[in-house]
Amino acid sequence: MAVTISAFDLAAELTGEHPIHVLDVRYRLDKPDGRDDFAAGHIPGAVYVDLDKELAEHGAPELGRHPVPSMARLQKAARRWGVHKDSEIVIVDDFAMMGASRAWWLLDGSGFTNVRVLDGGMKAWRAANGELETGEGVVPEPSDVEITSLHVGLSVGEAAVWPEEGTLVDVRVPERYRGETEPLDPIAGHVPGAVNLPGVRYLAEDGTLRSPEEIQAAFAEVSAGKPVALYCGSGITAAQAALAAASAGIDVELFPGSWSAWSNTPGAPIATGAETGGTA
Repeated sequence: MAVTISAFDLAAELTGEHPIHVLDVRYRLDKPDGRDDFAAGHIPGAVYVDLDKELAEHGAPELGRHPVPSMARLQKAARRWGVHKDSEIVIVDDFAMMGASRAWWLLDGSGFTNVRVLDGGMKAWRAANGELETGEGVVPEPSDVEITSLHVGLSVGEAAVWPEEGTLVDVRVPERYRGETEPLDPIAGHVPGAVNLPGVRYLAEDGTLRSPEEIQAAFAEVSAGKPVALYCGSGITAAQAALAAASAGIDVELFPGSWSAWSNTPGAPIATGAETGGTA
């Protein structure tokens, strides 16, 4: 099944006979609460999703800035959204599909079977002259969905040994990967053995995903045919990369704690510069 949908196809499906549940995950690092932007204009019928409160847990620094939520937290959120395991769900955001990808990864990993992301997000929706409504949005009838399993990705320890048999891919910008700058976390650098694949390799200039062939080529350059695990700063951009990989038929694992967990783990080794052959 496709993991993304175009703005034009979504507009058509919203007028069809099957109900589409639109979840709007407005989120930016500099503005985590996107309610104001949502209220200023969203897809009709969309439900606002709070990434920090519904798609992340909160705990010790060594868990990272956006730990995977508990099953109880995610279940409570999904019930508020009014969705069931077999609901047709489309997730949107307004920042390069980052928040939407986080929601997609969590729902896909907890048994939801029909989840897609709006390719290009709200920018693409507006470019397609998609209809907008304002205000707080709908309050759906709560569901009784049960979440009994949740894929949580790699731990710090599992990420540490991944390069022994696979390819650990850091999808942050090259300057952060090389340790030249670090605006958010306590230490600059990368996980030893990780290679770099920045988002420009799988995202087009308009904010949509590149073609499957381009994405396959980008991952092939760094993976050498080995199993791939992804990380970023706090697990959000890595989910975006996981969405890109899935759109191209590439199976990947995710290290959701990412650099924010690694750099807060006492004794975790730090690498700087570029790994040999490691930056695509």
